[in-house]
Amino acid sequence: MQFQHTGGVIQPSDGHAMGSFWSACLSSFQQELPVQQFNTWIKSLRLENGTDAPDHLRLLAPNRFVLQWVRERYLGKIENLSRQFFSSPVIISLALDESAAAVDKSSGEIEDSLPVGDMLAEIPLVSLPTSRTTNPAYEKARLNPEFTFDTLVTGRSNDLARAAAQQVALNPGTSYNPLFVYGGVGLGKTHLVHALGNEVWRNNPDRIVRYVHAHDYIADVVRAYQQKAFDSFKRYYCSLDLLIIDDIQFLNGKDRTQEEFFFAFNALIEAKKQIVITCDTYPKDIQGLENRLISRFDWGLTVQVEPPELEMRVAILKKKAEVTQVHLGDDVAFLIAKNLRSNVRELEGALNRVIAYARFHGRDIKMEVAKEALKDVIGAHNRQITLELIQKYVADYFKIKVAEMYSQKRTRAIARPRQVAMWLARELTPHSLPEICDAFGGRDHTTVLHACRTIIDLRTKDGQLNNDLHVLLQTIKG
Repeated sequence: MQFQHTGGVIQPSDGHAMGSFWSACLSSFQQELPVQQFNTWIKSLRLENGTDAPDHLRLLAPNRFVLQWVRERYLGKIENLSRQFFSSPVIISLALDESAAAVDKSSGEIEDSLPVGDMLAEIPLVSLPTSRTTNPAYEKARLNPEFTFDTLVTGRSNDLARAAAQQVALNPGTSYNPLFVYGGVGLGKTHLVHALGNEVWRNNPDRIVRYVHAHDYIADVVRAYQQKAFDSFKRYYCSLDLLIIDDIQFLNGKDRTQEEFFFAFNALIEAKKQIVITCDTYPKDIQGLENRLISRFDWGLTVQVEPPELEMRVAILKKKAEVTQVHLGDDVAFLIAKNLRSNVRELEGALNRVIAYARFHGRDIKMEVAKEALKDVIGAHNRQITLELIQKYVADYFKIKVAEMYSQKRTRAIARPRQVAMWLARELTPHSLPEICDAFGGRDHTTVLHACRTIIDLRTKDGQLNNDLHVLLQTIKG
């Protein structure tokens, strides 16, 4: 949508300019998003009045869940619209609406049925148009009702993780406990664990389910410490039937938080209650986490979510277009999928960019429109580092033949450069593990994982290898 002005481009400090801009933003999002998404994420935002800086627009979210969602998915769009609306740059920030999250201290007592984070600063989730959100127990679970197994697109990159999550949802506390899901940013880990939680709650609404981001768990520990309420804190977390903790890597270096989580972990496992954990890396590679915690993560099942392959990326785009009620041709879907490989979030962002560009110019979503909207993305892809390029650079550096990269030779002179190339492939490209395996002679995925762990371990001990890696990284990156 293109903003309509009657008097030219507006100055940020002009009278009611901020209010006018936000009204125009709401109108733009209302036309672009389905009603449910608009009401859930955008309409619930509030423009803060009376900011000290005239060029600063501050939006207030009703709770942390909406705050995080808008920041990740819609803030870029709002910033783009501001550049169209105003003649000079405007700073746009998001914050929690303190009035919506006001602390009720009138009773002076702590309820045993809520965690410290809820007791001292309970933040109600925004009302969603589904029947289960009318249930207070479901709201306290902090699950996103839109994240289900039905809305999760499955492919080779996440089929094992999905199968494990579905098995856990059917038999919480007995199948794969804990379930540890790891993978890069934006690959759908959070969607997967929310789907698991929603399935558990759907099968048995009496179970106490709780989704917690690591930052929120840390905040709960801090509040318990400040209020001397650790007994209530422990009682709550030990009362859960299913604890989902997202991005466990953020507990690194937080000794007291790790101690409390260790206590809760043991108590829940002993009571045969289910724990589900997500992380951006393999458990043993988490820095700053106690060994006793890492060893316990191996008690259950560890599964990886990888970057989606081409066909899955196309399916994700088609599904997203269907949800947003937009017709997306196969040619446009393949164009986007071929040029964005790293994660689902970037895929959806590119699709939103194409949709916005088409609506802004009043055109249908055709191939030429998509190419215009994504010209900088396509240009970056054309300069992308490839697996073949990595193999060539590594082979030249170690003075071996490229063909030996995917041969079956296992001599040290061949095996070590091959491991280096595999590690570089994981570091510098968005290719999935199966794609890297194919590029190195169709090896098993465990071989590539072992190679990466070996290089990571040796890099801290072998100064020469560390120097070699540094040189290769700089050379390949250009």
